[in-house]
Amino acid sequence: MDKIQKLAVGSILIGVIVFALKYAAYYMTGSIALYSDALESIINVVTAVAALLAVRLSAQPADKNHPYGHHKVEYFSAVLEGVLIIVAALLILRESYFGLLHPRNLDIPLEGLGVNAIATFINACWSWLLIREGRRMRSPALNADGRHLLTDVYTSAGVLAGLLFVPLTGWHWLDPAMAALVAVNILWSGWGLMKESIGGLMDEAMPEEELKRVRDVIAVNAEGAIEAHDLRTRHAGRVTFIDFHLVVPGHMSVTEAHDICDRIERALRSDIDDALITIHVEPDNKAKHAGIVVLS
Repeated sequence: MDKIQKLAVGSILIGVIVFALKYAAYYMTGSIALYSDALESIINVVTAVAALLAVRLSAQPADKNHPYGHHKVEYFSAVLEGVLIIVAALLILRESYFGLLHPRNLDIPLEGLGVNAIATFINACWSWLLIREGRRMRSPALNADGRHLLTDVYTSAGVLAGLLFVPLTGWHWLDPAMAALVAVNILWSGWGLMKESIGGLMDEAMPEEELKRVRDVIAVNAEGAIEAHDLRTRHAGRVTFIDFHLVVPGHMSVTEAHDICDRIERALRSDIDDALITIHVEPDNKAKHAGIVVLS
C-alpha cells in the first residue's frame, strides 16, 4: 500500500471519529446547525471511501483495455464527492427551513460546543495534510477530499461562532439560519469541486506557467534538432501527458535523432513528476518555423 492509499485509509478513520464527536455535540445540544455539521461528516466518510477505491484503482498498471492506465478514475471520485456534497447541502436546507418555521428554545451547553470544536480542530489538521500531500503527489482524489474537509472546517467554525450568540441574545432563529448558511457554503464548494474534476475529464491542458517550463526544457535540451512544434499536454490524475513534433535535419541518422529524444525525455521527467512523453520525429522539410526554437 503506497502513501496515497494510506492517507485515503486515514481519511476514513478520521471521518468516523469526527462524525462520532459531532453527533455527540448535536445530541448534547439539539441544535439544527450542529445536526447539519454532523450530517456533512457522514458525507465525509462516504467520500473518503470513494477516494480510497479511486486511488487503489488508479494505481493499477495499464492493461489491454486501458493502455493509457487508469489515472482518470480519481476524477470520477472527485465528481462523486461534489454530487454528495450538494445532496448533503439540500438536506441541510430542508432542516433549516422547518427550523425557521418553528424555532425552538435551545439551552446550548458549552460542553457540546467544546466537543464540536475538538472535531473541527481534528478536521483542520487532517485537511491541511491531505491538501499538501494531494498537491505534492498530484492526486485529484486526495486534493478533493482535503478541500472538502477544509470547507467543513470553515462552516463548523461559523456554526460555533453563531451558536455562542443564541443564549446571549435569545435569537433562537439564529440556529436554523446558521444551518442554512452552512448549506449555501457547501453548495458552492460542491459546485467548484465538480467543475474542476470535469475539467480533468475533458483533458484540459497544463497551466500556462507549467507549459512555459516544458517549452524551456525542450529548447535547452534539443541541441542538434531544428525546432519543436505542435506541443500538446493534458493531465490524467497524477500523470501528465506531453507530446510534440521534433524536426531534425534530413541527413540525421535514426540513432542520432533517438539520442536527442532520450535527452529531452530525461530532462522533462526530472522536472515533471509522472510525465508520459511522446515525440514525433520529422525531417527538416516538415518544419513550420513556429513553436519552440532550439537553443544551441
